[in-house]
Amino acid sequence: MSKSKKFDYSPNDFVVYPAHGVGKIVSIEKQEVAGFELELFVISFEKDKMTLRVPTNKATEVGMRGLSSPDVVAHAMKTLKGKAKVKKAMWSRRAQEYEQKINSGDLIAIAEVVRDLHRADDQREQSYSERQLYEAALERLTREIAAVAGNDETAAAKEIDSVLTSRAA
Repeated sequence: MSKSKKFDYSPNDFVVYPAHGVGKIVSIEKQEVAGFELELFVISFEKDKMTLRVPTNKATEVGMRGLSSPDVVAHAMKTLKGKAKVKKAMWSRRAQEYEQKINSGDLIAIAEVVRDLHRADDQREQSYSERQLYEAALERLTREIAAVAGNDETAAAKEIDSVLTSRAA
Protein backbone atom coordinates (compact mmCIF):
# COMPACT_ATOMS: atom_id res chain seq x y z
CA MET A 1 0.00 0.00 0.00
CA SER A 2 1.24 3.45 -0.80
CA LYS A 3 2.07 6.07 1.80
CA SER A 4 -1.33 7.73 1.58
CA LYS A 5 -4.54 6.86 3.26
CA LYS A 6 -7.48 6.05 1.02
CA PHE A 7 -6.13 4.80 -2.28
CA ASP A 8 -4.10 1.87 -3.40
CA TYR A 9 -2.98 3.13 -6.79
CA SER A 10 0.59 4.05 -7.48
CA PRO A 11 2.48 5.46 -10.47
CA ASN A 12 2.55 3.13 -13.51
CA ASP A 13 -0.72 1.45 -12.47
CA PHE A 14 -3.44 1.22 -15.10
CA VAL A 15 -6.84 2.51 -14.02
CA VAL A 16 -10.24 2.90 -15.66
CA TYR A 17 -11.81 6.34 -15.60
CA PRO A 18 -15.48 5.88 -16.60
CA ALA A 19 -15.74 8.72 -19.10
CA HIS A 20 -12.37 8.07 -20.79
CA GLY A 21 -11.50 4.40 -20.44
CA VAL A 22 -8.09 2.96 -19.56
CA GLY A 23 -5.35 5.35 -18.51
CA LYS A 24 -2.01 5.07 -16.74
CA ILE A 25 -1.17 6.87 -13.52
CA VAL A 26 1.94 8.89 -14.31
CA SER A 27 2.40 10.40 -10.85
CA ILE A 28 0.71 11.54 -7.68
CA GLU A 29 1.32 15.21 -7.06
CA LYS A 30 0.34 17.92 -4.62
CA GLN A 31 -1.08 21.15 -5.99
CA GLU A 32 -2.51 24.25 -4.37
CA VAL A 33 -5.95 25.14 -5.72
CA ALA A 34 -7.88 28.12 -4.31
CA GLY A 35 -5.76 28.09 -1.17
CA PHE A 36 -6.26 24.36 -0.54
CA GLU A 37 -3.54 21.73 -0.79
CA LEU A 38 -4.82 18.94 -3.04
CA GLU A 39 -3.28 15.57 -3.74
CA LEU A 40 -3.93 14.54 -7.35
CA PHE A 41 -3.57 11.44 -9.49
CA VAL A 42 -2.06 12.46 -12.82
CA ILE A 43 -3.51 10.04 -15.36
CA SER A 44 -2.30 9.85 -18.93
CA PHE A 45 -4.48 8.59 -21.77
CA GLU A 46 -1.85 7.94 -24.47
CA LYS A 47 -4.26 7.21 -27.31
CA ASP A 48 -6.25 10.42 -26.74
CA LYS A 49 -3.14 12.51 -26.01
CA MET A 50 -4.83 13.66 -22.83
CA THR A 51 -3.78 14.09 -19.21
CA LEU A 52 -6.31 14.11 -16.42
CA ARG A 53 -5.80 15.21 -12.83
CA VAL A 54 -8.15 13.60 -10.33
CA PRO A 55 -8.15 14.54 -6.63
CA THR A 56 -7.18 11.40 -4.71
CA ASN A 57 -10.06 11.85 -2.27
CA LYS A 58 -12.58 11.97 -5.15
CA ALA A 59 -11.23 8.99 -7.14
CA THR A 60 -13.80 6.43 -5.95
CA GLU A 61 -16.57 9.03 -6.01
CA VAL A 62 -16.07 9.65 -9.75
CA GLY A 63 -15.99 5.91 -10.40
CA MET A 64 -12.28 5.47 -11.04
CA ARG A 65 -11.28 1.85 -10.56
CA GLY A 66 -8.47 -0.57 -11.15
CA LEU A 67 -8.46 -2.85 -14.19
CA SER A 68 -11.03 -5.63 -14.27
CA SER A 69 -10.02 -9.05 -13.02
CA PRO A 70 -9.50 -11.87 -15.55
CA ASP A 71 -12.84 -13.33 -14.32
CA VAL A 72 -14.67 -10.14 -15.31
CA VAL A 73 -12.92 -10.18 -18.71
CA ALA A 74 -14.02 -13.79 -19.20
CA HIS A 75 -17.59 -12.78 -18.27
CA ALA A 76 -17.43 -9.89 -20.77
CA MET A 77 -16.29 -12.29 -23.50
CA LYS A 78 -19.16 -14.61 -22.60
CA THR A 79 -21.52 -11.62 -22.87
CA LEU A 80 -20.20 -10.97 -26.40
CA LYS A 81 -21.14 -14.52 -27.40
CA GLY A 82 -24.75 -13.96 -26.37
CA LYS A 83 -27.61 -13.05 -28.65
CA ALA A 84 -28.02 -9.31 -29.31
CA LYS A 85 -30.82 -7.82 -27.21
CA VAL A 86 -32.21 -4.89 -29.14
CA LYS A 87 -35.16 -3.19 -27.52
CA LYS A 88 -37.99 -1.87 -29.61
CA ALA A 89 -37.65 1.62 -28.12
CA MET A 90 -36.93 4.66 -30.26
CA TRP A 91 -33.32 4.96 -31.41
CA SER A 92 -32.73 8.18 -29.45
CA ARG A 93 -33.69 6.42 -26.21
CA ARG A 94 -31.54 3.37 -26.99
CA ALA A 95 -28.62 5.59 -28.03
CA GLN A 96 -28.86 7.35 -24.67
CA GLU A 97 -28.81 4.02 -22.83
CA TYR A 98 -25.81 2.82 -24.86
CA GLU A 99 -23.99 6.09 -24.12
CA GLN A 100 -24.65 5.66 -20.39
CA LYS A 101 -23.37 2.08 -20.48
CA ILE A 102 -20.19 3.12 -22.30
CA ASN A 103 -19.54 5.96 -19.83
CA SER A 104 -20.33 3.80 -16.79
CA GLY A 105 -16.88 2.24 -17.05
CA ASP A 106 -18.44 -1.18 -16.38
CA LEU A 107 -16.75 -3.72 -18.67
CA ILE A 108 -19.81 -6.00 -18.84
CA ALA A 109 -22.10 -3.10 -19.80
CA ILE A 110 -19.63 -2.04 -22.51
CA ALA A 111 -19.52 -5.63 -23.80
CA GLU A 112 -23.35 -5.57 -24.00
CA VAL A 113 -23.21 -2.45 -26.19
CA VAL A 114 -20.64 -4.08 -28.50
CA ARG A 115 -22.76 -7.24 -28.69
CA ASP A 116 -25.99 -5.35 -29.40
CA LEU A 117 -24.53 -3.03 -32.04
CA HIS A 118 -22.27 -5.55 -33.84
CA ARG A 119 -23.29 -6.18 -37.43
CA ALA A 120 -22.24 -9.24 -39.41
CA ASP A 121 -21.27 -8.62 -43.04
CA ASP A 122 -24.62 -9.91 -44.32
CA GLN A 123 -26.71 -7.64 -42.06
CA ARG A 124 -27.98 -4.18 -42.94
CA GLU A 125 -25.65 -1.22 -42.78
CA GLN A 126 -25.31 0.69 -39.49
CA SER A 127 -26.35 4.31 -39.25
CA TYR A 128 -23.63 6.86 -38.53
CA SER A 129 -24.62 7.23 -34.87
CA GLU A 130 -24.83 3.45 -34.39
CA ARG A 131 -21.35 3.06 -35.84
CA GLN A 132 -19.98 5.86 -33.60
CA LEU A 133 -21.37 4.22 -30.46
CA TYR A 134 -20.20 0.77 -31.57
CA GLU A 135 -16.67 1.99 -32.25
CA ALA A 136 -16.48 3.87 -28.94
CA ALA A 137 -17.62 0.79 -27.00
CA LEU A 138 -15.32 -1.52 -28.98
CA GLU A 139 -12.33 0.74 -28.34
CA ARG A 140 -12.98 0.86 -24.57
CA LEU A 141 -13.45 -2.92 -24.43
CA THR A 142 -10.31 -3.55 -26.50
CA ARG A 143 -8.13 -1.23 -24.43
CA GLU A 144 -9.16 -2.75 -21.12
CA ILE A 145 -8.84 -6.36 -22.31
CA ALA A 146 -5.38 -5.56 -23.73
CA ALA A 147 -4.30 -3.89 -20.48
CA VAL A 148 -5.56 -6.79 -18.34
CA ALA A 149 -3.88 -9.40 -20.57
CA GLY A 150 -0.73 -7.30 -20.75
CA ASN A 151 -0.56 -7.51 -24.53
CA ASP A 152 -1.18 -5.06 -27.35
CA GLU A 153 -4.56 -3.81 -28.55
CA THR A 154 -4.24 -5.58 -31.90
CA ALA A 155 -4.24 -9.01 -30.21
CA ALA A 156 -7.20 -8.02 -28.03
CA ALA A 157 -9.09 -6.71 -31.07
CA LYS A 158 -8.52 -10.00 -32.92
CA GLU A 159 -9.75 -11.96 -29.90
CA ILE A 160 -12.93 -9.84 -29.66
CA ASP A 161 -13.50 -10.05 -33.41
CA SER A 162 -13.17 -13.83 -33.42
CA VAL A 163 -15.74 -14.09 -30.61
CA LEU A 164 -18.16 -11.81 -32.49
CA THR A 165 -17.76 -13.62 -35.82
CA SER A 166 -18.08 -17.07 -34.23
CA ARG A 167 -21.35 -15.89 -32.71
CA ALA A 168 -22.70 -14.86 -36.10
CA ALA A 169 -21.91 -18.25 -37.67
